[in-house]
Amino acid sequence: MEAGGPQPAQAEEGKGGLRTALAGLTTRGRSFLAAGVAAAVCAYVLGQSDLLRVGLLLAVLPLVCATVLYRTRYRVAGSRRLSPARVPAGSEARVHLRMDNVSRLPTGLLMLQDRVPYVLGPRPRFVLDRVEAGGRREVSYRVRSDLRGRYPLGPLQLRLTDPFGMCELTRSFSTYDTLTVIPRVEALPPVRLTGEAKGYGDGRNRSLALAGEDDVIPRGYRHGDDLRRVHWRSTARYGELMVRREEQPQRARCTVLLDTRAHAFRGAGPDSAFEWAVAGTASALVHMLERGFSVRLLTDTGNSVPGEGSDGFAGASQESADAAGLMMDTLAVIDHSDGAGLSPAYDVLRGGNEGLLIAFLGDLDEEQATVAAKMRQRSGAAVAFVLDSEAWARGTGGAPSGPGDERVRMLREAGWTAVAVPPGVALVDLWRQADHLRASTGPAPAAGTTTGGWG
Repeated sequence: MEAGGPQPAQAEEGKGGLRTALAGLTTRGRSFLAAGVAAAVCAYVLGQSDLLRVGLLLAVLPLVCATVLYRTRYRVAGSRRLSPARVPAGSEARVHLRMDNVSRLPTGLLMLQDRVPYVLGPRPRFVLDRVEAGGRREVSYRVRSDLRGRYPLGPLQLRLTDPFGMCELTRSFSTYDTLTVIPRVEALPPVRLTGEAKGYGDGRNRSLALAGEDDVIPRGYRHGDDLRRVHWRSTARYGELMVRREEQPQRARCTVLLDTRAHAFRGAGPDSAFEWAVAGTASALVHMLERGFSVRLLTDTGNSVPGEGSDGFAGASQESADAAGLMMDTLAVIDHSDGAGLSPAYDVLRGGNEGLLIAFLGDLDEEQATVAAKMRQRSGAAVAFVLDSEAWARGTGGAPSGPGDERVRMLREAGWTAVAVPPGVALVDLWRQADHLRASTGPAPAAGTTTGGWG
């Protein structure tokens, strides 16, 4: 799949005119100019007209080359195309560069260079042969990053030389593109997911009405409505033409909560606990969208993505594709927050019934564990992956102990399917572990919610 179409651009026009052109003279060009001036002076002193002609030729040649090169350098257009423009961390993207000679004169030797951040690899450089009038040249290079983020590519720089090597000028294009490196996404195995909470089930479309395929509550007639849908009884009652509303499908909801508190995670880099949580969040979002759920991303600060549609959830299938891209772009640049607790996220969740809740949590003290336990009351099912950042910083695995083990126990007692995340364990294994844990222990319904769960 290719993204980011070509965007031709001309170089920014330099200032200084002839002074700029003369500044681009090479050692050969300066030598010719100096030799020509010296020959002309000697010819004047000695009265040799033939030597004067040679001196003029030597002096004029580099000036003519510089002038012609300076004037033709604005007639070269460049473009860049990314394939793809959004790539997972650790994967490669290819950057295609295209140079078009839009002038009537052929170019000399072209030296092409693109600016890229150091995390994407070395700065690519290419040497292009003479480009004929109206011709084009295409080159490409690869970029790769193990760190998620948004990286600018460009602007493109081009060095032009004349056929005699007298002058060399550098031009810069004004446009640049952005490569988005999203978190790694693991393919999760299918498990039985339920999260019934007042009308939300296993991802199947449901009608708002309990009797028949159509909602019995009518609405006013609109231009273009099918007359066969006219509800005559309501028309007679209200005195205006009323029609039955069409089936309004609903999809099971899923909220994926990511804890981004700075003091809840230690360490940095691709193998840190926080990066594992971000990658796990991305994998869960993609998996739930593929299962047909309406999904949203929620952080500890209370920010919700996509934040539009039905209560902030991704809507129809077409909107889900756009929402998935928006959530991946958000995760590509997400960073630690300065928040002290999970209360803002809880305030968002307690606004309604959220269906299935999947949380990726860092270190929890007793107060934050209590807040997280209350979140279970607003969901049909809740699954938590709890990371012990101290163990991740040490790089030691095994079962959690001390406060970490106590927090996991508190969440389980509140009805969560809580799983401790040791360092280096793949999300796929923990995903299956959560399924087995739920199947073996059975759901522990919280007060005021309907039963349903994971497994």
